[in-house]
Amino acid sequence: MAEIQQQADSGKGGKKRAKKMSTKIDMTPMVDLAFLLLTFFMLTTTFSKPTVMQLTMPVKPKANEEQTEIKASDAFTVLLGENNKIYYYDGLLSSDVKPELQASSYDANGIRKTLLQRRQANPKVVVLIKAADKSNYKNMVDILDEMNITDQKKYALVDISKADEDLIKTSGL
Repeated sequence: MAEIQQQADSGKGGKKRAKKMSTKIDMTPMVDLAFLLLTFFMLTTTFSKPTVMQLTMPVKPKANEEQTEIKASDAFTVLLGENNKIYYYDGLLSSDVKPELQASSYDANGIRKTLLQRRQANPKVVVLIKAADKSNYKNMVDILDEMNITDQKKYALVDISKADEDLIKTSGL
């Protein structure tokens, strides 16, 4: 509270002087209010949670455990190239079968649309993601986001083979 202190008149006659007034502002209620508001906001604030993607890491295979092979009809291969390029083809690449390589983009009408169409046609599809050495980290995060957005149940990160790199070079895309 602000208050004004006045000096009492000494009662002596004589010249009247102007009364000196000193002002004093009591800061205690304002500090109390500030701490109350600070405490209120600290207790009622929810901190932003980091947005992370859940990844299920593969279990280390046991020596005697049998590995299952993916059927070529259930496989869908996505190749991450350099300069933010993305390619895909149906099936698996083998020495006798050369699949038709298609170029795409990371937007909603690109690989996302293709993944949704592929999954709608075959719900058991397994997406194999192969990143080239010159692809960047952002492209990997983008394709993992697309897997999450399109709700792909099965996908795997696989090392790119020399045949896949040759397929990209010879495709002319």
